[in-house]
This record gives sequence, C-alpha cells and structure tokens, in this order.
Amino acid sequence: MSARMFLTMAAGLLWGSSVLAQPAGMPVQAARQHWSFTAPLGHFDLAAVQRGYAVFAGSCASCHSLSQLHFSDFAGMGLQTPEVVALAATWQVPDGLDAEGRLKHRAARPDDALPSPYSGPEAALLANQGVVPPDLSRILKVYPGGADRLYALLCGYGPQSERQKGRGFFNPYAIGHFTAMPPPLHGNEVKYADGTVPDVQAEARDVTTFLAWVSAPHQDQRRRLGVGVGLYLCFLAVLFAILNRRIWSDVRK
Repeated sequence: MSARMFLTMAAGLLWGSSVLAQPAGMPVQAARQHWSFTAPLGHFDLAAVQRGYAVFAGSCASCHSLSQLHFSDFAGMGLQTPEVVALAATWQVPDGLDAEGRLKHRAARPDDALPSPYSGPEAALLANQGVVPPDLSRILKVYPGGADRLYALLCGYGPQSERQKGRGFFNPYAIGHFTAMPPPLHGNEVKYADGTVPDVQAEARDVTTFLAWVSAPHQDQRRRLGVGVGLYLCFLAVLFAILNRRIWSDVRK
C-alpha cells in the first residue's frame, strides 16, 4: 500500500469517527471557533467580509439569494461610493419586458437589491432536483449552531463526496447527516490580494464572516452607540454621586 493511499484512508476514518458517538440523525457538535464579531465588544473584520463577498459571488450566488441586501449596503463593509457603483454594475437585474414579452436585464445600481439567481420558485425547483436553496440574508440568525456550525458544514464534506440517490451528500453537520447541497467550496475559487492561501477552510471562514455581517450589517454601529451610552451614563452616575455628597455634606448625622 502506498503512503498516499494510507494517508487518504486514515483521513477518511478520522473524518467519519466523530459521527459514531452522535444519536442517529443528529448533527455533530461543531467545534467552537474564534470569531471577532461574537464577543460582547467585538467587531467585524471588514477585510474578511470583503473576501467573503468574493467567495459568495463566485461560489454561492449561482444558487442562493440575498434578497434583503441592497448594493448600497456594501458601503458598510468599507467600500467607497465609486466602488459600490462599480460592484453593483457587475450584476444584472430584471428590467421589465421587451416588445416581444421577454424579460429584459440591465446593470444593477446601488439602490437595487441583489437579484435572485432564479426567475421564480418553479425555476429553482427545476434547477435543484425539487429543492429550493434558502435565501441567506438572515441565515446566521436562524441557523442552529450559528457561525460555528455553518463553517463546519462548509468544511465537513467527506473526501471525494458524491451524491447518494435519495439522500444527497453526506455531511455529519447536516440534519440527518445528509444535505441536498453539493460541496460549494473546493479551494482557489478566489485570489486573495494579501497572499492568504485560498483553501477550503480560509474560504469557508471568510464567507461565514460575510454572511454574519449580512445578517447584522449595523451590529458594529449599535455596539459603538451602546458603549457611548454606557460611558455617558457612568459619567452621569459619578456626577450625581459627587453632587449628592456636596449637597448633604453639611448635614449632621
């Protein structure tokens, strides 16, 4: 047996061993990851958010929509107005019907919402063997396990994962250990300007960060406002204590 074959078999055994201790059909508990945005005073890594958008556009947008996100919202991930306009123009959105009744398209503008990859639910069903891919606008708010499980799911497909008839693709982090979604990431979908190796783990982390930002694009502003309000209230409390002591300092007990 060659060394490469032995390593492949060992990786497959280690990958599948975590499933054995789980109740039948229950997803494997995802390992806890460090995310900059989950701490009480955390923040989004906007460089990771931008890289995650590139991964989404290249690997996820052909099946999944972000219907609650407008191109103008991309200003919140660190893009300037000309960059938002240029990014929007790379997308096509429906623009009514032509004289022959066919759907027209035009370049998107900042006030447009990101378009769906399908013309309607029927087209989505037809393109995905009877399964409608979910909209990802709020996926990190409603997905059990949050960012940790989404990251684990994206990285959790087995070596040379193939669809099993009537069940889908095996993934220990999916409900029932099978999912209709084929492995969306294969590595090298994008080229990172900072030299980061775009392997599956790096792309999964970045697109998870991007989807977390999409689910709560104003989270950083709210946290900064909360910190400011908290400091202001602390200042008022200290001032009130000082004034109270001065007012009643001459009163004998």
